Amino acid sequence: MPSRIDYPSSPSPPPPFTPPLPPPPPQIDIVKSTAAILKDQGDRITRIFYVNMLTAHPELKNYFSLRNQATGAQQAALGASHASLFVRPEQYAIVGEHLVGAFAEVLGDALTPEVADAWKAAYAQLADVFIGRERQLYEEPGAWQDWRDFVIAKKENVSEGVVSFYLKPADGKPLPPFLPGQYVSVQIPIRELGGLLQSRQYSLSAGPPGPSGAECYRVTIKQEPNTAGADPSDVKDLAAGSIAGIVGNRLHAEYQVGDTVQLSSPRGEFVFDAAKISPDAHVVLLSAGVGATPLLSMLDAIRGANSINDNVAGAPRPVTWAHSARHANAVCYGEHIRQASADANANVTAKVFLSNVAETDKHGHDYDYKGRFDVSKLVADNVLPLDKPDAQYFLCGPKDWMVQVRDELKGNGVNSDNIHLELFSTGDV
Repeated sequence: MPSRIDYPSSPSPPPPFTPPLPPPPPQIDIVKSTAAILKDQGDRITRIFYVNMLTAHPELKNYFSLRNQATGAQQAALGASHASLFVRPEQYAIVGEHLVGAFAEVLGDALTPEVADAWKAAYAQLADVFIGRERQLYEEPGAWQDWRDFVIAKKENVSEGVVSFYLKPADGKPLPPFLPGQYVSVQIPIRELGGLLQSRQYSLSAGPPGPSGAECYRVTIKQEPNTAGADPSDVKDLAAGSIAGIVGNRLHAEYQVGDTVQLSSPRGEFVFDAAKISPDAHVVLLSAGVGATPLLSMLDAIRGANSINDNVAGAPRPVTWAHSARHANAVCYGEHIRQASADANANVTAKVFLSNVAETDKHGHDYDYKGRFDVSKLVADNVLPLDKPDAQYFLCGPKDWMVQVRDELKGNGVNSDNIHLELFSTGDV
C-alpha cells in the first residue's frame, strides 16, 4: 500500500551561502552579445543539459518531472517552483556546471574560455537571486524547510474525473495560514522506478484558515487521459516520461484515506491579497475546467471576510465568477459556486458556460450560456464591471484560453495591471 512506502531521510540543513560578486561590465557585454546565439540552440542545449546532468547525478531525478522532460516542457517549468521542491544551494552549482557544459557541446570552439567564464558568472548571479528568495520563503512564519508527511483524511469526488484530497499533517501540528490562490507541491514515490520521487504542484482549493491554523489542506486534482496509449504500469514508458498524470492519476487510482504523501509549504505569487486591493474593489474570477481550484480559495476567503467585516462602503465586496466546462457534470464545485451566488448577503454573481448542454440541464442553474467561454457575451449582458477601473481580474485555465481571455479583456478597456494569470500547466504566459 502507498502508506507503507519508506520515504528517504531528510537531508541536513543547507550550508551558509556566500553570494558571488556581480559580473564585471566586460562579461556582461559578452553575455548580451552571445545570448541570441544560445537562444537559437535553446531546445538542443536544454535536452543535452538534462541528459548529461541526470546521468552524472541520478539523485536529481527526484526534482524533475519525467513527463516534462519527455515533452520538452521542463525548461519552462524550471525556476517556477524551486522553493516548493526544496532545491538546495549546493545543487545550483551542479546545474551551472552542466549548463555551461551543454553550451560547449553545442557551440564547440565558438564557446571560448572568455565566453564560458562570462556565462558562469552570469549564472552564479542568477543562482544567488533564486537562493536569496528561497531563503526568504523558508523563513516565513509556519513554513517548513523539507518535505512533510501528510495523511489523506478524506477523498471526495467533485465532478467528472476530478477528486479532492483532504490532507492532514502526520505530526498533528497546526498548519500555517496561506494566501488564497497559492499551491503546494505533492510528492509520491513511483514504485516501478525503484521509489523515484515525483512531485506536482496543486492549488489549495479551500479558503485559508484563520490565525489558529487549519487541520488540513485541500487539493483538487483532475485525472489526465492517456492519449498517447502508453502503459501506465510499464517501466519503460514510465521512465521515458510517456505517461501523462504520473502523480495525479496515481493519487486517483491508488491512494486512499489513511495513506501518506509528502507536501511542501504553500507557495505561489498568483494570490488574492486583500491588503493590496481596495476593500470595495470588484473581484472578477474567470476559469476554465480544473482552473477553478485556486479561485475557489479566493472566493472562500472573500466570503469569509465579507461575513466578518463590512468594507468601507458598508457592503460586501462584489464578486463575479464566470466558468467554462465541457458539460454540467464537469463543472468543478458548481453547486458551491451557485450557493454563493444564491446568498443574498454574499454579493456574488456566477455565470457558467457549457460546451455541451443536455436536455435535462436547466438554464439559470446548470448553465447560463451555451457554447465555449465568450467574453463578448459577458460584456453584452453587463456581467463584467468594465465601468470600475479598480476591478481586479483573476484568470486560471489552459494557456491558450487565458491568453485569449486576457487579450479580450484588454480590448474592452481593462488595464493589464489589473489582470492576474495562473497557468494551470507547465510554462508561462
